[in-house]
Amino acid sequence: MKKLGILNAAIVGLMMSAPVAFADDITFSVVGPMTGQLATIGDQFKQGAQAAADAINAAGGVDGRQIKLDIEDDQCDPKQAVSVANRIVADGVKFIDGHACSGSSIPASAVYAEAGALMMSPASSNPVLTDAAATAGWSTIMRLYTRDDAQGAFIGPWIAKKYAGKNVVVLHDKSAYGQGVADAVKATMNAGGLKEVMYEGINAGEKDYAALVTKLKELKADVVYFGGYHPEAGLILRQSAEQNLKFQLIMPDSIASPEFWQVAGPAGEGTMFVFPSDPQAKPEAKEAIEKIKAGGFVPEGFTLFSYAVIQAFAEGIKRAGSDDPVKVAEALKNGTPISTVVGSVTFDEKGDLKNASYDINQWHDGKYAPIQP
Repeated sequence: MKKLGILNAAIVGLMMSAPVAFADDITFSVVGPMTGQLATIGDQFKQGAQAAADAINAAGGVDGRQIKLDIEDDQCDPKQAVSVANRIVADGVKFIDGHACSGSSIPASAVYAEAGALMMSPASSNPVLTDAAATAGWSTIMRLYTRDDAQGAFIGPWIAKKYAGKNVVVLHDKSAYGQGVADAVKATMNAGGLKEVMYEGINAGEKDYAALVTKLKELKADVVYFGGYHPEAGLILRQSAEQNLKFQLIMPDSIASPEFWQVAGPAGEGTMFVFPSDPQAKPEAKEAIEKIKAGGFVPEGFTLFSYAVIQAFAEGIKRAGSDDPVKVAEALKNGTPISTVVGSVTFDEKGDLKNASYDINQWHDGKYAPIQP
């Protein structure tokens, strides 16, 4: 009888602990270039995701479950991205805030789709990411960011009108991101009646762009649109200035980072770039920004988009009443707006943001701000 009493007590104890087991932590992976030349972007991802997790956890978590973050480094390298993706799904993680570079997100997305995990990128803009997923019938590949074709449709016609009759060069770094956005801008600029005097790819990672600068001088380039990242952009500007060549550089969203100015220095003065309408100006972001800044970090670039991805995951799980990624994705695409730090967002059937808007920003004395186009 004594043994039976002990056994019954053990069973009761297990039954009482069952709700606690159900309320275990829920893990979200955050994947980006945590090291390497683009580590600034990875840091933005990490800072934004952690701030969101802290805020949600402090408010009681996701249906009582605390968010735990798993930080992964893909160095914006496609092979490394696939390796990281395989490790994440092997560990049983179902939700991925990442990747950053389209060249990493696109191959990694196949791994997540096959495993039934929900990937939502806060930065990758190449249309192939969600277009290919839709064609393949993958419902769990999404992005809380804008697309290159939408960015091209915004800035290409503006370049055509503002710089009509000028010598415009279109460059890209041969990456899925850089070439994708350059091609989108080129197409809409051409449709607006302006033809570039040169379209060319450069080799990312090089330190000497003297040959390119010479070409730009020979072409008497007035404007250069460059689809690429800040390390190469900064070097091209500095080396052009050394040869007394000045042109208007226009970039996509990749140079929303203080590291651009660190590379370019005063040669970066006046550089323009397109970025989704300033998330730091949104009233919904005020409290989050204050807390992030109090921690010694400025929430520039993709920080708030990464924050918003964590918010979207949490809201999707609540709506679905489940952490099944397929059900969560379906709940996020049901047309009901989702409140985030970047504003109220909705997704289309492909998993892309609806009704994206943009600013043209300009660098001045080490800082950037929107300008009137």
